[in-house]
Amino acid sequence: MLEISIEDPRWEQADLHAHAAEAIAAALMHFDLEPEDCEVALLACGDEKIAELNSEFRGKPVATNVLSWPAEDLAAEEPGGQPLQPEPDFTGEIPLGDIAIAFDTCLREAKAAQKPLADHLRHLLVHGVLHLLGYDHIRDPDATVMEALEVEILGKMGIDDPYEIDGRS
Repeated sequence: MLEISIEDPRWEQADLHAHAAEAIAAALMHFDLEPEDCEVALLACGDEKIAELNSEFRGKPVATNVLSWPAEDLAAEEPGGQPLQPEPDFTGEIPLGDIAIAFDTCLREAKAAQKPLADHLRHLLVHGVLHLLGYDHIRDPDATVMEALEVEILGKMGIDDPYEIDGRS
């Protein structure tokens, strides 16, 4: 179940509901998780709100593109390892956590990369879901695994490799 809260009305014009449903479902189904069995809350906001959240939760008082708050720490202990599979709670639902995404930063990054906002948005939502599922990019081996998953999931959605620059990854 995807619950979306839109704080910044520009997200409505960007067709956030459709793109979020598609990207989040694609990421979950990649791991054989049924999207309707998983609980994800998405806050669609602007830079001011995400900077507040980034400051509060990460000690970084600046805007960022996407933040994630996993319901459970599923991270692999070994660098480049496989995270734990999320388990249903007593209701049978699988609570995964929360994601916040900032319009201003997403739009600025999409323009800088000369990519459609929709593609960048879907990339960042896949990225956020991977964080909820225990993937990270702090250690190099983990970043390699996470980026490869992003490229694979996005490729299935018809979106080019977001890490490719001038024809090379």
